[in-house]
Amino acid sequence: MEGKRSILIVGGGTAGWLTAAYLAKFLDVANRSDLSVTLVESPDIGIVGVGEGAFPTIRTTLQFLDIDERDFIRATGATFKQGVRFDDWARTPTAGRHDHYFHPFEAPLYAPDASLVSLWLAENPATRPPFAEAVTIQHRVAEERRGPKRAEEDGFSAPLNYAYHFDAAALARLLADRARALGVTHVEDRLLGATLGDRGMIAGLEFECSGTMTADLFVDCTGLRAELIGKAIDEPFVSVRRFLFTDRALACRVPRGDPDAPLPSYTIAAAHEAGWIWDIGLRDLRGVGSVYSSNHIDEARARDILGDYIGRPELAADARLISFDPGYRRRQWVGNCVAVGMAAGFLEPLESTGIVLIEAAAAMIAELLPPSGPVDASADRFNALMTARFDNIVNFLKLHYCLSRRDEPFWRDNVDPGSIPDALRDMLDRWRCRPPSRFDFTLDVETFAYFNYQYILYGMGFRTDPPGSGMPDTGRAATAFARIRHFGDQAVDDLPSHRELIRQINEG
Repeated sequence: MEGKRSILIVGGGTAGWLTAAYLAKFLDVANRSDLSVTLVESPDIGIVGVGEGAFPTIRTTLQFLDIDERDFIRATGATFKQGVRFDDWARTPTAGRHDHYFHPFEAPLYAPDASLVSLWLAENPATRPPFAEAVTIQHRVAEERRGPKRAEEDGFSAPLNYAYHFDAAALARLLADRARALGVTHVEDRLLGATLGDRGMIAGLEFECSGTMTADLFVDCTGLRAELIGKAIDEPFVSVRRFLFTDRALACRVPRGDPDAPLPSYTIAAAHEAGWIWDIGLRDLRGVGSVYSSNHIDEARARDILGDYIGRPELAADARLISFDPGYRRRQWVGNCVAVGMAAGFLEPLESTGIVLIEAAAAMIAELLPPSGPVDASADRFNALMTARFDNIVNFLKLHYCLSRRDEPFWRDNVDPGSIPDALRDMLDRWRCRPPSRFDFTLDVETFAYFNYQYILYGMGFRTDPPGSGMPDTGRAATAFARIRHFGDQAVDDLPSHRELIRQINEG
C-alpha cells in the first residue's frame, strides 16, 4: 500500500498494549498522518496471570514510554524484585531439611586485582560461602528484605539492579492508557476470522461489529489461541517439550495476613516433586502458582501440592488451570503478519522470560519495519533473531533442571543427557574447565548474561576446575569476601526495608 502505513494489533493484555505503546512512541504516531496503529481486543477475553514478575529490562521500556515509576508502582500494586530465590532445586528435602540459593540481578562485583569468581572457585567447597553471597552485596540486601533503593531517588535508578512484581491486568490497563495517549486507536470487537490473499498474506480480518478491517501489518497478540499466525496462516509450531517437561500451571491469589509483615524483594521459586511453585509478593496480596508436568503428576495431585504450599486447600481447588505446549512458531513474522507474546511462543514462566520476549519483539518490529516497500522485507532477520533468542532461553531454563540431584522421576528425567539440548551440553563441558564468559554468548540473541549462568551453575553445585595450580591464595580470597560482606552490611544499614519503601512510594 502506497502512502499511509497502517498497523493492526489484534489482542490486548501486556503483549498487545506494550507493543502498541512501543510502536506508537518509536514511530511518533501521534504526530504523523502517514502512519496509524490500531488495537482491537475482545471484551470477553481476560488476562492470564494473578501476579507477574519482570526482568530489569522492563525499567528501560517503561522509561522509554515516559511512564513515571511511582505512577507505575501505585497503579499496578507493584513491588521491587532483586532476583529469584530457588528453594529445594538441588536436593529433595529430607527430615525437614531444606536448601536454597539466590540468583541476584547484580553482576559480581569487580575487583581490580583479582577475579572474584576465580577466587571463589579456588576455595574449599565445604567451607566457602554460597556463590551469590560471596561475589555480590545484593544477596545480603535481599536476604534482609531491604529495598534496592531509597524512596527519594530518581525513578528507574538505584544503587542495585532491580525489576518488579506487579498485577498483570493492572499493567495492561496502564499501558493501554499510555498507548492511547501516544496515538493508538482502540477498538473493542470480536474477531470472527481472517481472509488470506496472494502469497498467503492476510487480506483482511472480519469482526463482529466493525466488519472487514485491513492493514499493511497485522500483529497477532491473541495469546495461546494464536488466531492469526496459527489458525489463519497455519505456521508450524516447534515444541521444545523434549527439553522442558512442564506443560500445566495452576494460578491463584492469596490474601495477605499481616499488612505490615516483612515483604520479600525477590520471587520465590520452590521446587516440588514434578515442577515448581512461584510465589510473588505484591503490595496487597501474593500471586502463587504451581507449574508442573502432566506426564509426571495429574491435576488432582498438583492442586494438593499447591494447597499444601499456601496452607489454603480451598484456594488451590479454585486455582485457574493453564495448559500449554512449551515452544514457539517456526517463523513468527510471515508475510504481513507478526506474532508477539504467547501467540509467538510460550516457555514456562521461570526467570520471567515472557515479558522480555515481548519487549524484544516490539523493539525489533519498530526498528525493522520499512517505511515503504514490502512490509516483510526484514521478516527473515526478525525470525532468525527471535528463534535464536527462544533457543537460548530454552538452554538457560533447562540449566535449572539438568543439574538437580533430586530423586523424583521428573527430576531424574531432566538429568537424562537425551533431554539436554546439544548446545547446552557443549557449554557444560566447557564450563567444567572454566567459568562462563561473556565470549560464550552473542548479545543480540541473548536474554541472560554470562553471570546469570554463573549464579545458576554454582547455586546448583556445579563443579568447575579451579584456576591455576598449587595452593589457593586463601588470604586474598578471605580479604576480598570480607570486603563484600562489609559493603553488604553498609547497604543493609543504608537502605529502607522493602515494606517501608513501598509504603513511602504509595503514600508520597
